Formats: sequence, C-alpha cells, structure tokens
Amino acid sequence: MKFGEKIKQLRTNKGASQEETAKACGISRRTYISYEQEGRYPRNREVYSRLADFFDVDQNYLLTEDENFVTSAAERYGSRGKHQAEQLVTELSGMFAGGELSEEDKDAVMLALQKAYWACKEDNKKYTPKKYRQKSES
Repeated sequence: MKFGEKIKQLRTNKGASQEETAKACGISRRTYISYEQEGRYPRNREVYSRLADFFDVDQNYLLTEDENFVTSAAERYGSRGKHQAEQLVTELSGMFAGGELSEEDKDAVMLALQKAYWACKEDNKKYTPKKYRQKSES
C-alpha cells in the first residue's frame, strides 16, 4: 500500500477531515492533499513523526511501502537486523521524497537494494558477534 493510500485510510478510520489532519500535524491542507492524492511524500522526517502520532501508528508503517522487508529482516536476523532494515528504508524514503524517479523506477531501485541487503547479510554472517546470532546459527 502506498503512503497516500495509508494516510487516507488512517484518516478515514479516525473520522478526521483533511483539514483537521493537516492542522494537527502542522502542515497546510494543500500539502496534506498532495500526500494523499498526488503521491507526494514529506521531505522532513518530523512530518512523518507528527502524522504517526496523530494516527497513533508506528512511524515505520508510514515510511515503508513494503513492511514485509522489515518484518523479514527481524525474523531472520533479530532486532539488530530489524534496526538495520528500518534504517535503510528510512534513508531510502528520504532519498525518494521529492525526487525525479517514476514510481516504477523507485520500486525497481527498492527491490534491487533489498536484494543487495539480503545478499550482504548472508555474506556477513561469519562476522556477526556470537551474542547477536540467532540460536540456530551457532
């Protein structure tokens, strides 16, 4: 689900108007509408934080368009893997915000980076300190 679809669904579920949501998050109504209807993304991480607080959701839910990546990282590599995956997604989201890439190109880049992430995690298992390894790996 895309960012705009998520916030629209959250806003509708909360019963709030676009105006109320924008005001509560400290942004203009026009800016909020551009997120919801035009596929734009906040340029400032603080806006993600305020939206997450308003909707009472985790900020990463808003930042990621494929939560499966972070969830899979957590399942495969524990809390450290989850943290690294979240950090990667956050940095990539910032890179894509307001960029010139088409949605199709953004998806392709994200998939390629996810594949590279998994490959590096597999290659670097031998360098992971024992205290961070999953019990099945020891």
